[in-house]
Amino acid sequence: MKKILFAASECVPFIKTGGLADVCGALPKTFDKKEWDIRVVIPNYTCIPWEFRSKFSYVTHFYMGCGSYIQDKYVGVLQYQMDGITYYFIDNEEYFNCFAPYGDIRYDIEKFCFFDKAVLSMLPLIGFQPNIIHCHDWQSGLIPVFLKNEFMGDPFFWGIKSIMTIHNLKFQGVWDVKTMQGCTGFPKELFTPDKLEYKKDGNMLKGGLVYADYITTVSDSYAYEIQSPEYGEGLNGLLYARRLDMQGIVNGIDYDVYNPRTDSKLYVNYDASDFRKKKWQNKTKLQQDLGLAVDKKKYMIGLISRLTDQKGLDLIRYVMDRVTDEYTQFVIIGTGDSQYENMFRSYAWKYGDRISANICYSDDLAHKLYAAADAFLMPSRFEPCGLTQLISFRYGTVPIVRETGGLKDTVRAYNEYENTGDGFSFSNYNGEEMLNIINYSKHIYFDRKKQWNQMVDRGMANDYSWNRSRGRYEEIYDYLINR
Repeated sequence: MKKILFAASECVPFIKTGGLADVCGALPKTFDKKEWDIRVVIPNYTCIPWEFRSKFSYVTHFYMGCGSYIQDKYVGVLQYQMDGITYYFIDNEEYFNCFAPYGDIRYDIEKFCFFDKAVLSMLPLIGFQPNIIHCHDWQSGLIPVFLKNEFMGDPFFWGIKSIMTIHNLKFQGVWDVKTMQGCTGFPKELFTPDKLEYKKDGNMLKGGLVYADYITTVSDSYAYEIQSPEYGEGLNGLLYARRLDMQGIVNGIDYDVYNPRTDSKLYVNYDASDFRKKKWQNKTKLQQDLGLAVDKKKYMIGLISRLTDQKGLDLIRYVMDRVTDEYTQFVIIGTGDSQYENMFRSYAWKYGDRISANICYSDDLAHKLYAAADAFLMPSRFEPCGLTQLISFRYGTVPIVRETGGLKDTVRAYNEYENTGDGFSFSNYNGEEMLNIINYSKHIYFDRKKQWNQMVDRGMANDYSWNRSRGRYEEIYDYLINR
């Protein structure tokens, strides 16, 4: 039996702020349980819903120090089983009593330094000796560092390998060296430019990338892009140096959760065989609920996103008045920077029957929009993977994307001469170029409906389930175990 431990800061269905939680929740379930024993560890946040927390069972507890700032702290270990997977929760009221998993970055850095050491410290006590610890993003970045330094003196840890997965390189866990030493107990010699030092500070993600046995990220193009100064966020040199131990694997989506045939959140269910007759009914019902003009012939563009600079929202600001003509509607769901929240609110006020700005995150409304929209817009400045375009395909909704990262890897541009492709794309980060491709998509939608529907057919036939990506993770796990 091959044993893998996923270590992360969030995991569906317990706690979620982004795509990282979807990966840690969905990927472990897809492995063959006869061959793989895959377990997951996250912090025991008090904001995990009580319906789960009330069922966690106590495993053990101990006291642990971690640098001069973290001395003799309580570490509880709880566990819960679901869908054949064992989940562990690191318990400490001082660090994980919170309304949200992240808040003040200085405090977050301290609590994840504590979490990373606690994950390794619990393993001998719970009797689980994984072949590989699969670490996700900066919050678990110090696990490979602890593993190859402080814990190397204990034979229990000999032979345990680590993988570092980058979900978004923009977030790295950077703070001054003195504080980082106080939170970890690492000696001064680990804070050098070839190890954890980054512009005179300490960097948790960099530590993970230096010490992990292998690095993955969430799409092939993103793995290539982050080796360049433009996308490398200051770590491009290190990532280029480690390129032979790195690959991109596109995320999947849970095909049981996102299935228009069985999705209970939809107004009307449908699938690839009958979307031509039924999909539009979701549009008119949503138009009614959101107070938009009710007309199945309108071209509805959806956008579900964190409202931040990364997502290309300045391009939307540049073209919005020209996009929302009398034939077009725009529905936004998301929260984020106040400038973008207010921008969408003002557009909704200006074009009441054409634009609906839902400044919230509602999973229920999101599913309804995936089914109702004709197209989904993703003009990202950079996008490690992106899940929205994968879900769009599943619901017969055509993505319009900028060619970057996972968007470039998953959306094949429509070619009207060969009648191929499953979406629309533009390459430069440019508002006019985006407007041109949106207008072109309208032309195909209104004037070449047969070709549009064939494009939807191709999108719905795509397989972006986790079964497809799992095989590539299995290859990496086997390679490391046998190395």
